[in-house]
Amino acid sequence: MKLAGLVEYDGTEFAGWAVQPAKRTVEGTLAEALRTILRQPVNLVVAGRTDAGVHASGQVVSFEAQTGLAPSSISYKVSAVLPEDLALRRCIAVRENFDARKDAKSRSYEYRVLNGTIRSPLLRRRTVHVAKELDLGLLKAAANLVQGVCDFQAFTPTKTYHVRFERVVEESLWEARNDLLVYRITADSFLYGVVRALTGTMLEVGSGKRKLADFERLLSGGERKSAGPAAPARGLTLVGVDYEDLDFGGRT
Repeated sequence: MKLAGLVEYDGTEFAGWAVQPAKRTVEGTLAEALRTILRQPVNLVVAGRTDAGVHASGQVVSFEAQTGLAPSSISYKVSAVLPEDLALRRCIAVRENFDARKDAKSRSYEYRVLNGTIRSPLLRRRTVHVAKELDLGLLKAAANLVQGVCDFQAFTPTKTYHVRFERVVEESLWEARNDLLVYRITADSFLYGVVRALTGTMLEVGSGKRKLADFERLLSGGERKSAGPAAPARGLTLVGVDYEDLDFGGRT
């Protein structure tokens, strides 16, 4: 049986998604829990690998299993043995050739900034605190420039396996949500580290440290050293992956 799972995790204490020797990872922890419940090894295919410290509320995996358990029972039993910072929120049966990575049409991320003079202890694991007042108008203008087809070479490490740096961005916007400034971006796929580098550079624009025109030039290509620093991992969350024929249903 081919299955798809909706995975949620607080990335603070994980060394990223992918299995690494002697490190606590999301993939390793989830695969071990599935092995315990299904009594068989499980090979996970993930929609998007996240880095150390990055969170997910809408990560998607696919895997095969020979089991008589109903998908809903799998998600319940697996989540029961997982640590508190990781859960298999949904599990459903899918077509035999479904692939969580290859079949993904787009992925959406959100970056959350607490912009104010006083930090928030309760938000510290999921947001980045910026004390200096940011210009939301400039942030929105910068985000608007990202939408469409851009060359993101300036926003990914110089040493990279990527050979194509253009990506199609469907959505790019900043909005105020109560005390938070939230950047949301949706694209067909992402270069390594690009969302955090984009965010860090846009925060320079919003603080007045960098001109909007300079940011616009970087979207046509350039060297990584010309862009701003990567924003901290804790502010970033993978919030959703879109497919043509996948619906987990219910509240998430």
